Amino acid sequence: MASAFNKFYCFTADVHNGVHTLSSNQLAIALTPAANPPVVTNTVLANLSVIAYTNLSTRNVTTTSSTQSLGVYKLICQDLTLTASGAVATFRYVILYNSTAAGSPLIAWWDYGADVTMASTETFLIDFDQANGVFSET
Repeated sequence: MASAFNKFYCFTADVHNGVHTLSSNQLAIALTPAANPPVVTNTVLANLSVIAYTNLSTRNVTTTSSTQSLGVYKLICQDLTLTASGAVATFRYVILYNSTAAGSPLIAWWDYGADVTMASTETFLIDFDQANGVFSET
């Protein structure tokens, strides 16, 4: 099971400086190994040592809603199931980033607590919180 939402520090400023349009930008995931964990001061995808995405289904995340109600904003994304079509490099961290914005700015990461390996035809579910959202902000 994944840890809680871990926000990259840059995300707060990026949102308020117009880097992200979460309702329409394409969000995606990247995977990093235990030996190269993300840190809160990383800012763009190039700061991370990601595994090769060979033999995996799409990394694109579908945004269901990006709205506020009574002053509380929530980003809701559909769960993403990765399916292996061959051996996949071992990973531990799932990174959410904006693949539309210049430099692929980072949003957040989840720590799965142990190495994850996938053989051909195996699946891995990235389970985004449908009720509370990927994150909320007041």
